[in-house]
Amino acid sequence: MSGRKKAIRYEAGGRDMKCPICGHEEFWKRKTLMNTKGLTFWELDWLNKEADNYVCDRCGYILWFLPK
Repeated sequence: MSGRKKAIRYEAGGRDMKCPICGHEEFWKRKTLMNTKGLTFWELDWLNKEADNYVCDRCGYILWFLPK
């Protein structure tokens, strides 16, 4: 895909991340809004929390991490 960030290795919980589907170890990172019905109804989506997504550079599987 053009325009996406360079895939690199990441850690989660002190361990190297590995794709649970294909075993690849390089991901690119993005953020996704965790939309709720109420805030979307009032057109306040920007108030929703964000999750970090790590997308496997080989198969495209997405790992989601919620903020602490």
